[in-house]
Parts: sequence; C-alpha cells; structure tokens
Amino acid sequence: MELERYIEELRQLVNTDSGTATLSGVAKMAEMMRQKYRDMGWHAEMVDLGDDVGPGVWATNKPDAEQFDVLLFGHMDTVFPEGTAAARPFTVEGNIARGPGVADMKSGLLSIVYALRALDQATLDRLAIGVVMNASEEVASDRARDWIADCSQKSRCVLVFEGARADGSLVKARKGISSIQIDFKGVAAHAGNDPQKGRSAVVEMAHWIQALAGLNDYAAGTTVNVGTVNGGTASNVVPDHASMMVDVRFWKTSEAEKIEQALATLQSKTFTPDITVTVTRLAFKPAMEVSGDTKGLMTTVEEIGAAMHLPIRWSAVGGGSDANISASLGIPTLDGLGPIGANYHGEAEYMQLDSVMPRIQLAVQLLQRL
Repeated sequence: MELERYIEELRQLVNTDSGTATLSGVAKMAEMMRQKYRDMGWHAEMVDLGDDVGPGVWATNKPDAEQFDVLLFGHMDTVFPEGTAAARPFTVEGNIARGPGVADMKSGLLSIVYALRALDQATLDRLAIGVVMNASEEVASDRARDWIADCSQKSRCVLVFEGARADGSLVKARKGISSIQIDFKGVAAHAGNDPQKGRSAVVEMAHWIQALAGLNDYAAGTTVNVGTVNGGTASNVVPDHASMMVDVRFWKTSEAEKIEQALATLQSKTFTPDITVTVTRLAFKPAMEVSGDTKGLMTTVEEIGAAMHLPIRWSAVGGGSDANISASLGIPTLDGLGPIGANYHGEAEYMQLDSVMPRIQLAVQLLQRL
C-alpha cells in the first residue's frame, strides 16, 4: 500500500512540466512540495532565487535552529521543455516507472518526504533537519549557489537524493564543471583585394582549439571539450569575430585552477597580432571530493546496508549536482540516495520501483544513526 501511495504522489509530480525555464511549472512543483511538509507539521517556505528561475523551497522541523544536524538536498527542475509531460506522461510497466524527471529527480524529492514521514518522534526531537529544494540545478545552480552554500555551512552533513546509478551504487564523488565562452575580435578585410589587412578571428580560434586539446589529461580525469564554434560572415571576408563554448571537467578543483591559468596565458599573448580575446566563465561547480568525515558517513551507510542485506556500492561520476557545492565547503556529503534510475535527460529515462522502499528505509536508518 505504501508503494502504491508513493506511485500516485509521484505521478502528480512527474506529470507537472518543470523544466528550469518553465517558471509556472517549477512554481507549481514548489507549492506541491511545500504543502507536503506543511501537512507533516513542518515549517516550509518559498525562497526567491531571482526573476529568471522558479522559487526554491526550504523546509525544517526546527525553524528556530541556527545549526542543523543534517540537510537533505533535492531539485525540482528538469531539463525538459514545456509540453513534455503531456506528450510523454508518467507510466508504470512492471517494475519500471517512466516519465520526464522520474529519476532526475522527482522520485528523490518524494523519497525525502517519505523518509521524514517515517522517522520516529525521538529522532525528530533530537535532530535539527533542513530540506533544500533547488529550482535551478539543471543550469548549474547559479541562482541558488549562495543559498545552498549558506545552508550547507550551518550543517554537520549533507545527504543528496539524486538517483542511484543503474547498478544501484551511491555517489561518493562527482567531477567539477566549468562552462566557458571564449570570444575573438579581429579585423575584417576583403578576402580578395586586401586579405593582408585583415586579422582572422577564426584562425586565432583554430589555434586555441589545438591548444585547448593539449590541456586534456585523461589520466587525471581532466577534460577540455570545445563543444560549439561559430564565426565569420561570408567566405569572401576575413572574419573579424568568432566564438566557442568550452566544457571543462575535473576530479580535483585544483585542476580547474590550472586550466584557468592556461587560458590566462593564452589570452595574454595571442597567436595572431591585433586580436582581442575575451574569456567568460558562464557557470562553475567545484568537484565533489571525498573527505575523511565523508568516509565515516560511507562506513555508516555500509553498516546499515549490511544489516538490511542491501548491497552498498560507490561510484565516482562525471556529472555534477548540488553535492559539489556542499562538499567543496568541507561539509561531509553523500549523494545518490534516491531510487535506482538511468538514462537521465532523455526519453528513455526510467526508475526501478523495487528500489524505492529499500532506499527510503536506508535513509531512515541513516538519519537515526546520525
């Protein structure tokens, strides 16, 4: 019966379009989540994250607390455009649930609610618990970063309910992400009459593409990918402008600093004279690295899993989450505590229903052990 109730609550969430840019849908999600906590007797309020994203939600059992024993993280936004829920609504077939955001991460959001509903009163009296529900995670949490960081610094530890990996593993580490735009300004000239008077922004960009490729360090897990390029106006004009978008991933935040230093060096001495290069960091998430205190949390989870006969495995993954923010501040952080799922951000996204209740029980026992 409990799983059937969960499925019906999840159906309502998944069938609500809440792509980051669908502000009305995110606001509807926020109101549904706020009401779930108010129904539990918790304090729950909207958090203004700016005009271009929907509201976040903050919930706690102890609104007067200045420090928290644990924060639980989730995000309400998805990557899917408005209309996706109507075109591809929530469905259940056997053990598999499908729909936009079912695993990333509407099931995780709901699992937090179910874990807190299941906590005994003694644990609720003992622990100060906060729940952070972000509305901009899928766009690198730029609007929510300060709020998340402020909340994290007031907590002993953070548990993030992104979906578990397809093999059931939880997440101990995540790569950091830097999204960079590089713009090149040259001098236009007629390609037939006066090519020597021009300064090609496209040629300068080509040199940079080669240089950036040389910064890849696969052994260290540092990757620099030039994802998109554009420039010029016509084939008979020496192009005076060009730009490219670059994605940088790294296991250690110190590696990102090396890349930024390399970019500054390239910028200070261009390959082509009279070219101006502008480097703009559009988004950044530091790496989620494993600290000593995080290892202690991992041990506790492993002990609980063994007692439940629930295999516990750990993964380090390339994608970022809000766990990156809290972990970078030195707060012990674990991720992947939601139900098992896979194929995030695509039409084939799914969530395993038989993983829901065991993962909720794992979270309940972890909270009781804190």
